[in-house]
Amino acid sequence: MPDIRAALREAAERLSATSDTARLDAELLMAHALGVTRTDVLLGRVEGEVPAPFEALLQRRLNHEPVAYILGTQPFYGLDLVVSPAVLIPRGDSETVIEAARIARDGRPPARILDLGTGSGALLIAALSLWPEAEGIGLERSDSAREVATRNANANGLAARARIIAGDWTRPGWTEALGRFDLILANPPYVETDADLAPSVRAHEPAEALFAGPDGLDDYRLLIPAMPGLLAPGGTALVEIGAAQGDAVSALARDAGLAAKVHFDLAGRPRCVEMA
Repeated sequence: MPDIRAALREAAERLSATSDTARLDAELLMAHALGVTRTDVLLGRVEGEVPAPFEALLQRRLNHEPVAYILGTQPFYGLDLVVSPAVLIPRGDSETVIEAARIARDGRPPARILDLGTGSGALLIAALSLWPEAEGIGLERSDSAREVATRNANANGLAARARIIAGDWTRPGWTEALGRFDLILANPPYVETDADLAPSVRAHEPAEALFAGPDGLDDYRLLIPAMPGLLAPGGTALVEIGAAQGDAVSALARDAGLAAKVHFDLAGRPRCVEMA
């Protein structure tokens, strides 16, 4: 049986046709199988035989299952979040929404925050970590996703400040009893129905959290007209967008009587629209 170092080389080679981050994936899976950190693996702090679970974990990745689902966790904005196939995997690009919110509310800390389609709770929990006096609501229609978001809120010490509730913006009257908010965040479905997605996304992440009609704008058409009724005076809303949707989403915001500003991610792509 190969040692851990040799097994990592072999695993990276096997994953090279499946993943653009083959070596990283192999290291993360090995650390998980060993019950140690990736740093321990990188620094050679573990020796001995390759653990028995490693091959099964590797096979899952070879079948395009995302590493985050295999590990059951995903980092986001300095937080360690639980994830499952019930929720989208939080991505670094979505941190643009939080950074844009931080800048927009500089000197004006929000008291009430709403996260529409909260999923894992990533945006809500990150925002509450920035503003320790704020309270927030995560609206989510999926029972399974609400369970994940609740676990993440509790694990991050936010049980008293984060309330995860059922709600569906495709149903009439969904805004009733919510009240008004100083900050509204949303990462709604925005992928075109026939978009060419990687197998790890299309086959494994929840379709109801990805797809939004032929042009990817169906959910914005429902959400954005509701924003003026949900925003408190002087409030700010930020929605994540696809790279080609800045103009269309900004136009929807203006049609709703809101000013719109596009923010860009670290790669220089349009990533979210700020509305006020």
